[in-house]
Amino acid sequence: MEIYFIRHGESVGNREERFRGRYDFELNETGLQQARALQKELSSLKLKVIYSSPLKRALNTAQILSSGRIPVVREEGFTNIHLGCWENKSKSEIRRKYPELWQFWLTRPETLEFEGLETLAAVQKRSYAALEKVIKKHPGDSFAIVTHRAVLKPLFAAMLGLPEPYFWKIQLDTASYSTAEYSDFRGFTFTCINQTRHLSSFIREDLG
Repeated sequence: MEIYFIRHGESVGNREERFRGRYDFELNETGLQQARALQKELSSLKLKVIYSSPLKRALNTAQILSSGRIPVVREEGFTNIHLGCWENKSKSEIRRKYPELWQFWLTRPETLEFEGLETLAAVQKRSYAALEKVIKKHPGDSFAIVTHRAVLKPLFAAMLGLPEPYFWKIQLDTASYSTAEYSDFRGFTFTCINQTRHLSSFIREDLG
């Protein structure tokens, strides 16, 4: 079984350096171009199904990747982290209004807690449960998951058994893909992380 883990294409929220969370940004023109480049890169794959976060930026990426040939299934377990009052706020505003919490975000986001926030531990638990569920549905098949950076990082940490802090040790760019093999006797083996060779441009986001 080979699994393709895909981060959605660029949105206005990425371009304007905003915290996204579950705010439902759509792909911008660059994001649409990235999704089309991703489709071309992976067009030879025989994917059984594409699972997607229900948020538009992920779902649209999944639909472009599918080209109408592969079923696209919305999976709530892969939706983005809930960031409460931070959602759709610029990083500069968060840095100014919440300097202490901002420092936690920069250094140990795994320990970040405030009212309305879904912790990374909670994201990890529900995304890993969703992954286990879809693996059981598709024994021996290859499939893709289109989701968000703040889902993929804790999910990868769970798959690899990485302890905290892990979040800033993994770089995942928009419309990148990562691949892992799975077997019952060996578990997960990553074969590629953050592949971007198909992209002509992307924003490297280090702080949000």
